[in-house]
Amino acid sequence: SIVNAAKKPKGLIVTCTVNWLIKPFTMYAISAFFFFVVFKGIIPNDLAKEYVAGAVLLGAAPCTAMVFVWSYLTKGDPAYTLVQVAINDLIILVLYAPIVAILLGVGNVAVPINTLILSTVLFVVIPLLLGVVTRTFIIKNKGLHYFETVFLKKFDKVTIIGLLLTLVIIFSFQGERILNNPLHILLIAIPLTIQTLFIFAIAYTWARLWKLPHSIAAPAGMVGASNFFELSVAVAISLFGLQSGATLATVVGVLVEVPVMLLLVKVANSTVGWFQKNELPQSLRS
Repeated sequence: SIVNAAKKPKGLIVTCTVNWLIKPFTMYAISAFFFFVVFKGIIPNDLAKEYVAGAVLLGAAPCTAMVFVWSYLTKGDPAYTLVQVAINDLIILVLYAPIVAILLGVGNVAVPINTLILSTVLFVVIPLLLGVVTRTFIIKNKGLHYFETVFLKKFDKVTIIGLLLTLVIIFSFQGERILNNPLHILLIAIPLTIQTLFIFAIAYTWARLWKLPHSIAAPAGMVGASNFFELSVAVAISLFGLQSGATLATVVGVLVEVPVMLLLVKVANSTVGWFQKNELPQSLRS
């Protein structure tokens, strides 16, 4: 159950530390290094700032949706994954806007904090509140068993359709830019890919050293490695405009995330043996 998952704090410590004390800052450092130093002669400075801004928007928003898919594919503990995601959702409410503002300020990109806060409210607070209200109403009238076994299953296909529709909408607006800028797409993808692999390696290795079971370690690595791209794209459009370099960078983040995360799923599944001695007894897994 979720209650039992919350009683095993090590995985939550790994997730929260990597996602909020490491990930946003390494994303800024890695992207700034590539765009301002390695690609200096290829990408104009003003455009490089926008690309870094887009990378920061991705790095400051750990995944809250697709991570359930990655967790399922690695046989992760669903209750524990839910707790990890729920805690990230709550932290996003408080830290997303200030972290983005600070990192963009370091990169000499001025952004209105009010827009950041409004975006967080629209794309995180309101959906979260609607979810809480819906859950409370259904459980009160139908019971917890109905909510978990019947009601949630009705939305399995809706969730997948919603994610696919989001991707279609994103790419329909950015398709021409992607086709017309293949070199920039490749250059943007390089630091984003490195960041994804780096963050997964930190969380997954830490979990192994801390002797966590694979069912917790794999999702812990996946939450940090993947991004809340819906929020990132929406905030990029709000702050910089639909045709901005920042928005393009967040869209490239979507392009990069799926194949890279599938690679990490394969890595996690092929290294289950690393965690066999750490596996919890069956009675403690739920």
